[in-house]
Amino acid sequence: MNPKIVTELPGPKARAIIETDTKYTSPSYGRVYPLVMRRGSGVMVEDVDGNQFLDFQAGIAVCSTGHAHPKVVEAIQRQAADFLHMCSADFYSPVMAELSQRLTATFPGGGPARVFYANSGTEAVEAAMKLSRYHTGRDKFIAFLGSFHGRSMGSLSLTSSKTAQRRRFGALVPGVHHVTYPKAAGETAQTRAAIERLFQTILPPEEVAAIVVEPIQGEGGYIVPPSDFLPTLREIADQHGILLVADEVQCGLGRTGKMWAVEHANVVPDMICSSKGLASGMPLGAMMARGDIMNWTPGAHASTFGGNPVCLAAALATLDLVQGGLMGNAAAMGQRIIDRIAGWPKRFPRVTAVRGLGLMVAIDLAPDGSVPAGDVRDKIIERAFHRGLLLLSCGEAAIRFMPPLVVGADDVDCALTILEGLLA
Repeated sequence: MNPKIVTELPGPKARAIIETDTKYTSPSYGRVYPLVMRRGSGVMVEDVDGNQFLDFQAGIAVCSTGHAHPKVVEAIQRQAADFLHMCSADFYSPVMAELSQRLTATFPGGGPARVFYANSGTEAVEAAMKLSRYHTGRDKFIAFLGSFHGRSMGSLSLTSSKTAQRRRFGALVPGVHHVTYPKAAGETAQTRAAIERLFQTILPPEEVAAIVVEPIQGEGGYIVPPSDFLPTLREIADQHGILLVADEVQCGLGRTGKMWAVEHANVVPDMICSSKGLASGMPLGAMMARGDIMNWTPGAHASTFGGNPVCLAAALATLDLVQGGLMGNAAAMGQRIIDRIAGWPKRFPRVTAVRGLGLMVAIDLAPDGSVPAGDVRDKIIERAFHRGLLLLSCGEAAIRFMPPLVVGADDVDCALTILEGLLA
């Protein structure tokens, strides 16, 4: 589809809603631009004033099958008509048993696995932290600079992408140590050396429960690490009896062209955290672990709403669609984006780097005279909004492309043409 802007932005209806929201909603929500959504279909978003946008942010990679996919909507409606809630902490449901069987069958390595359901990505990470402590009897963690794992107090202790996310929250969960996330070939050795220095100085390896890592960093800049990075972490973990936790909340479930991003490195983690695109917009998180690791007993961890049957039904429909062709489309459309933007650093002085895997693609922006690179990036995103293209930032000065997995070639070409016009 082509964007269609029919009013000034924001339009009169949007302005009225924004005014009410500003009065009564928490100021902690950092809105990027004044979009007030009324409905969506596929890669199209329409605001309350009738303006239509091409969506290349998908609710931060949440709307994996696009907005209001008919099969997902049908699954939600069918389950909602049966029952809305039964509390998975106390009872059973057919939809949970089916999704658990289907989801654990995707666990890398093919070994037996189990799944714990939560409401969000941060809850899935919290569950992984708790299980890591429970299983190992250890209480320390290693994470990476630039990472984002959530904003609840445990996951926030792992998060290190922005000081704004940690400022004024006092002491977080103790025992979390951060090292540099490698960005280029040859940097894995430096990261390994940093971990070894921790082991030799302030962090006994026998006290480390888990290494928690994003196979591709999301908020940190859509960083695709060197090919030897994840295998090196697996080696370090095995050497010291440490668990390896893959946070695939943003990069998982087909977005990179494989079900899980760790599969690109042929690495089998001990746990995988998933959410965002797992249920196409419904609130659902999942923490999967190898069967021998998930050995906690009843009552050790639970959730009243985690594993809500309506969300699980949406996830089953999502999984059908991802495995039925959308994962392959993500690989093909991601390559189409990369092929077209690969030459941008030579064509546009403001573009300094291009990178990505599947439908996780980013470009870095340069300063413009005295204007910092981050400000240049933010202005381009704002102007893209006014031309009907929805984008988001990441890292220090990057724009990320994370459209729904249903995105088509015409959508890709339209979005990149708009962005080329802005860069020129």
